Amino acid sequence: MEGYMIAPSKTLALKLASVSALALCLASPELAQAQVAQTAPLDNSVASVGDIIVTARRREESVQDVPIALTVINEELLERTGAYNVSQISQVAPTVQLLSSNPRNTAITIRGLGASYGLANDGLEQGVGVYIDQVYYGRPATATLDFVDLERIEILRGPQGTLFGKNTTAGALNITTQAPSFTPEALGEVSIGDYDFRQVKASVSGPLYGDTLAGRISFVSTQRDGMLYNVTQDERQNSQDSISWRGQLLYQPSEDLRVRLYADYSDQTPECCTQVYVRVGDTLKPANLEFAALAAGRGYAPNTDPYDRIADVDSGILADQIHRGVSAIVDYDFGWATLTSVSAWRSWDWRPQNDRDYTALDITRQSANPSDQDQWSQELRLAGGSGDFTWVGGLYAFHQAVETHGVTEYGADGTYWLSPAFYQANLATTGRATLDALLDGYTVFNDSRIETDSYAAFAQVTWDITDDLHLTPGLRYTREEKEGAYATTVSGGLANPTPAQLTARNGIARPQAYAASLEDDDLS
Repeated sequence: MEGYMIAPSKTLALKLASVSALALCLASPELAQAQVAQTAPLDNSVASVGDIIVTARRREESVQDVPIALTVINEELLERTGAYNVSQISQVAPTVQLLSSNPRNTAITIRGLGASYGLANDGLEQGVGVYIDQVYYGRPATATLDFVDLERIEILRGPQGTLFGKNTTAGALNITTQAPSFTPEALGEVSIGDYDFRQVKASVSGPLYGDTLAGRISFVSTQRDGMLYNVTQDERQNSQDSISWRGQLLYQPSEDLRVRLYADYSDQTPECCTQVYVRVGDTLKPANLEFAALAAGRGYAPNTDPYDRIADVDSGILADQIHRGVSAIVDYDFGWATLTSVSAWRSWDWRPQNDRDYTALDITRQSANPSDQDQWSQELRLAGGSGDFTWVGGLYAFHQAVETHGVTEYGADGTYWLSPAFYQANLATTGRATLDALLDGYTVFNDSRIETDSYAAFAQVTWDITDDLHLTPGLRYTREEKEGAYATTVSGGLANPTPAQLTARNGIARPQAYAASLEDDDLS
């Protein structure tokens, strides 16, 4: 599972601060542990040292001058703790949690607030917004990238509707990467660790045309063997395998105009995601329908010690995803205010394979919901101020389409496990072969498409009454339109079932269709 591996126990890093400078360091496990223990509690205003410039209020200013609930994490701190992707931010900011069973089913929370797993929310955005270089990422899975050329992460707690174009109710992760430099520089880093962890990072930046055009290109590759051993398939699972690159151009023909162009691509192909047996929860079912009795009836005896890290799923697992995007940020300084335009397009291709019964039994042979997501966004923002007053206002438009074509195939143990009462009641009269055939090969196809259009106007003014007292009124208007359609079809399984058998099978999955559209607006 991307982001669910222990940080490397031993890291060999080679960095070039410039094309002529070289540094080499070797970190031991004991040192890494000490650094984590020292920095993890720092979830206050600044999780690093020195004067840090942030853009949480849509302008560059010292973090010490920002009167909002804010945590800042810079690249140096992430390197010291071994955190190399969004999943591991909680090592230095414990109030941020990433919950995931696989990348599609991911939720980010701040102080426990945020939307639930993405599985039930393909058309609903997260309560915690993720912004990378001012671009909103509509699906949380697209933010599971490895860090390279990172400048800082700003963690904003609480609603951010009067500062950010896409409304977020629980907070925001505002991630900023290093800008192209007009001074030639290069960075290289190689890390190795346990479970054959291997990571390579590299970036190059410098001028392309005088002092008006500069570029930067960055690359990161991460591989690691899985931490779980599958005794059924005799292989390690929950591995990591990803490669990403990011390119930037900076065009600055005058002091008033600044243009940044971005392009990025990430391909992740981990053999993921399964899990271990922890315990069986209490239910109100009779004893013959409990897990222990059903497992014994099929001669199934899983490993019950989660610390053995043993899995036994019998179907292949994959969590392949590709995300890509392009964006442009244009800043023009009028003197009295700065106009900013942020234009972006992004897409996400999700190609999974799951064994949803998480056992060695032939209950579900395959379960996958491959999805394709496309989004575009446009933001116009004007920010200015003088003396004790600062202000920002903007317009925002966002479109997202998520299309899913899923398939679930059941196996010979499906009826026994998923309809145990029906199975046991009819075993003597119908026979095992017929009951097993009822769901054997029964395949459910689901197709859905969900579209979102969101438009907003927002403004905020800050009056610094004193150094310690600030008044910040804000206003936001949002209009949201959503429409979706969902349909399932079925095939396979026992031919010509009896009415009772058909009722039992339909209780597992049946053909259905649903479509709806909603629209609403809000002024707050």
